[in-house]
Amino acid sequence: MNLAPRVLVLAGGLSHERDVSLRSGRRVAEALRDGGCSVVERDVDAGLIGLLSAGTIDVVWPLLHGASGEDGAIRDVLELLEVSYVGSTPDACRTAWDKPVAGSVARAAGLAVPDSVALPHGTFRELGAQGVLAAITERLGLPLVVKPARGGSALGVSVVRRAEELPRAMVECFAYGDVALVERHVAGVEVAVSVVETDAGPVVLPAVEIVPDCGFYGYDARYVAGSTEFFCPARLTADATTAVAEAALIAHRAFGLRHLSRTDLVVDAAGRPWFLEVNVAPGMTETSLLPQAVEAAGDDPATLYRALVERATQDRAVPA
Repeated sequence: MNLAPRVLVLAGGLSHERDVSLRSGRRVAEALRDGGCSVVERDVDAGLIGLLSAGTIDVVWPLLHGASGEDGAIRDVLELLEVSYVGSTPDACRTAWDKPVAGSVARAAGLAVPDSVALPHGTFRELGAQGVLAAITERLGLPLVVKPARGGSALGVSVVRRAEELPRAMVECFAYGDVALVERHVAGVEVAVSVVETDAGPVVLPAVEIVPDCGFYGYDARYVAGSTEFFCPARLTADATTAVAEAALIAHRAFGLRHLSRTDLVVDAAGRPWFLEVNVAPGMTETSLLPQAVEAAGDDPATLYRALVERATQDRAVPA
């Protein structure tokens, strides 16, 4: 682009993660302005399509978290309007957003994925909670992680260490979604590994090690400053560092992701990374993991984010 890119940062929405989205939007908008972009910050409303159809916006950066921002729907609309946008295509978003499906994709790509079962609320109720929960603990053992099959920011997520804790965890999970994913807990070092695309191809940023004060990386641990200690680069062996970087790159490619992504992993005592999930709209707040990795890599956020915006104008997906 010869002129300053005109970027619409889309943040807010109506999901449980609205506040996080707004914080991400403000941080990205600030960096883009520092990079010389002309930036408009906008929530989702009935006037959005009219604004995008007016031809006054070059690129949209969707920073909506939760269903409306990560399930591909808003990107489908951008495709219909033939508007360039930062991030992955609708199909890639849909695959990554559904955790049981994402686990199957990651496993097929050769990544280690914890054993799990996906239970719709209706099935759970019709078959009887007691029998289903007994079968889960017998098959997967303890401890377990219970999480909504679709969702982010650890909302509705619980670590279950005793069988009597499982019913409550299921109830809390179903408050955030109709399908619960119950997976075997993998003990180890939790890391997040981000990938950004440059003219030279995908680049893996330094892994961020996550050490929450309470032992669980829940919502407060993610977004309340001082609740979690981060180490970037992560305190891993050289072999484990290479392994997590390779895993993130495999995930980025296997899911067909674009521009940027973040893969969450646990490294066990043997140094093996286990895939937890991949994020198509990583948090960009002051405590979020991708911005920490950018800083650790020595990159200037303003320069990098503008480069992603300019790349989006070149990589606009062809409408289906």
